[in-house]
Amino acid sequence: MPVLVASDLDRTLIYSTGALALAVPDAEAPRLLCVEVYESRPLSFMTETAAGLLAELGDSAVFVPTTTRTREQYGRISLPGPPPAYAICANGGHLLVDGVSDPDWHARVTAHLAAECAPLSEVQDHLLRTAEPAWTLKHRVAENLFAYLVVERRLLDEEWVKELAVWAENRGWTVSLQGRKIYAVPKPLTKSAAMREVARRTGADLTLAAGDSLLDADLLLAADRGWRPGHGELADAEWTAPGITALPERGVPAGERILREFLHTVRAPH
Repeated sequence: MPVLVASDLDRTLIYSTGALALAVPDAEAPRLLCVEVYESRPLSFMTETAAGLLAELGDSAVFVPTTTRTREQYGRISLPGPPPAYAICANGGHLLVDGVSDPDWHARVTAHLAAECAPLSEVQDHLLRTAEPAWTLKHRVAENLFAYLVVERRLLDEEWVKELAVWAENRGWTVSLQGRKIYAVPKPLTKSAAMREVARRTGADLTLAAGDSLLDADLLLAADRGWRPGHGELADAEWTAPGITALPERGVPAGERILREFLHTVRAPH
C-alpha cells in the first residue's frame, strides 16, 4: 500500500530569500537550488540536499504538494523529482490531477462553502473598509474562494488582526498571518479534506504531512504523522498535538530536516 506525503510548500519546503534564516557564516552556507522564478527573478529556494531528498521521496511515496497558492502561483514552481500526479491548490479549493483541476471536486467544495459561510463579497468589503492604507500594499482575491492582503509588516496594527479574526470567526471564516500576507479563508476550505480525497483515490494506508501556518493545522491533524518547523504561526503559538513532531530547525534547514523525516518514515516498516 502506498504512503501519501502531503506537504505545505512556502516556508515549509521552499523559501524566499527573506525566509531562508541562514544562521551560519557565509562560507558555510548550503548550496541553494532556485525552484521558482517570477517576473524573470529568482523567488524561492531549497537546499541542493533537500532537492535530492525530494526527488528520492517522489520515487518512494505519493508526494502531494499542498498549498494555499492559486493554480497560477503553483505553476511557477519547478520541484525536483517526478511530476506529482496530485497537487492541492487554493487551500483545498482545487485538486489537480496530472496538472488539471478536477471539476467535480471543485464543485463539491464551492457548494459546501455557499451552504456554510458568509459570502466572499462580504469579507472583501470588510477588508477594504477596515484595513489601513498606511500598511496595506495589495488586496487580492484567490480563485474566487478567499481573500488576502499584502501588508507592510512593521506598520501592521496587530490589534486590527485580532479584531479581524473575531469578526471572521463569527461568519465561518478564519484568519492567518503569514509573513507579509493576511489570509481570510472560509473554514470548510481545508487542505485536510483534499488530502483525504487523494488518500481515498490512491489507497494510501499511511499519511504524512508538514506545515508551518495556522492553515496547515487541520492538515497535520488529519495525517497519521505530522511535522512542523521551528518558525511560523504554529511554532509561535507552541502548537502541538498527538502524532505531531515540533522540529527545532528554522528556515531552509527546516525544509531539509522535514524531507529527511518523511523519507525515514516512508522507508520504515509500517
